[in-house]
Amino acid sequence: MSKSHRSNPMLLALLTAVLSPLSALAAGSQDTGLAAVQALMDQGQYSRAQARISQLLERTQSGQSRTDLLFEAERMRRIQLDFTLHEKDLLSAIQGYIPDATAGDIAAWKRDQLLEYKVIDGERRYFRKVAYNLVHISDAAARRSNDYRLYSENPPLYALHRHHLEIINADTPVRRRFRVRYRLSVNPDAVPAGETIRAWIPFPKELPGRQENITLLQSSPKHHQLAPAQQPQRTIYFEQQAVAGEPTRFEVSYAFDSIAAYTRIDAEKVTPRDSLPQSVQPYLQEREPHIRFTPEMVALSKRIAGDEKNPYRIAQRLFAFVDAIPWAGAREYSTIRNISRYAAEAGHADCGQQTLLLITLMRLNGIPARWQSGWEFSPTAFDTMHDWGEFYLAPYGWMPMDVTHGKLGGGDSSADWFYLGGLDAYRLIFNSDYSRPLVPPKQHFRSETVDSQRGEVEWHGDNLYFDQWDYQLDWELLEQQ
Repeated sequence: MSKSHRSNPMLLALLTAVLSPLSALAAGSQDTGLAAVQALMDQGQYSRAQARISQLLERTQSGQSRTDLLFEAERMRRIQLDFTLHEKDLLSAIQGYIPDATAGDIAAWKRDQLLEYKVIDGERRYFRKVAYNLVHISDAAARRSNDYRLYSENPPLYALHRHHLEIINADTPVRRRFRVRYRLSVNPDAVPAGETIRAWIPFPKELPGRQENITLLQSSPKHHQLAPAQQPQRTIYFEQQAVAGEPTRFEVSYAFDSIAAYTRIDAEKVTPRDSLPQSVQPYLQEREPHIRFTPEMVALSKRIAGDEKNPYRIAQRLFAFVDAIPWAGAREYSTIRNISRYAAEAGHADCGQQTLLLITLMRLNGIPARWQSGWEFSPTAFDTMHDWGEFYLAPYGWMPMDVTHGKLGGGDSSADWFYLGGLDAYRLIFNSDYSRPLVPPKQHFRSETVDSQRGEVEWHGDNLYFDQWDYQLDWELLEQQ
């Protein structure tokens, strides 16, 4: 999130005017197949959807249709892990952040659609982060919270910082060198003793001018398989046998250089879409399920861009619009069928959701855009998983964009748009794209179907989801230039 963006009446009015609610897939669908299952899920009829899946699987023995059905069953299971808060527990959960909250407040927040929920087999169940998110998306709620600081008020680089000015004023690229230690621990008896556990841990990509001099320092187990440097979602792969009653641990440490980027963009020098090279054409296209040019998204794009023709100024309008969407803690991405649409309609979004929405809107306006993600650090002790992206303008080429950091403010107007064309040097990049195959390939569904920041774990029997293992990333600044 950037600054103190929360519930924005003008933004919500625009979204309401342009975007229709998520429609039930039941309308016009046949009573067979994937669409019928998804329609039942959208209606909250999970038991009926599961029964329908079981019926269909009896006569669908192989192929993509079977895989799709199995994943919808898994999606329902994951949704229920995310939506764990029952109605009777809602008020006490919110009082943990807003001690004087009342039942009347709950009713008002429901009317304002500030409490994310799912109806599952007739029961309303709330997102497990709903209380935490409330004080991020509502100014009024936040004012009633005791000494509560927003997520974006903790890390220093979400407002104008001397590090930004260092980058802007530097004669040569600003560089930082980091050492990282990553540990992944599978719960005891998550798989039967003697079975082989397969683990993929994210590993930094070599990106000239952005991330260089990557050195693998140590790994446990020692034997590993490192994905090629050009792999869009790069990992280091391990195998280890499970021992009864004991956690199964994997560890890797490495060092790397992170290099800041900054471009002074002159809108008058930016050339139109018809001058773009062929190499960037894939980044102007739809990519289902999360980058779709639906009629609603096209209408939203037109409303934001208006009659502006200059690609950079359009990019600024799109960036500012998405930046104004309040940040909030996210559901697992695998539970959302179309993330860019979710970001536009939910009234809040996290970094990856904001980025996918911005990518979609930019592509709709003839501006090539693509994904990038990994981890962000800071000049203090702050760190977190993070997603951002890149966009292309001729004659400048590919440049970073981080809409979650957004417009900086801070009294220096020349630095406002730093994160539309620039990036700080406190980054760890694992991914240059999303939803791409791992090396070696997984046999089972991924826990994270979009990003790759925590890792993936499985055994021959099944995937191991996030509730079956833990992870820890520790970092240290070694030197700066």
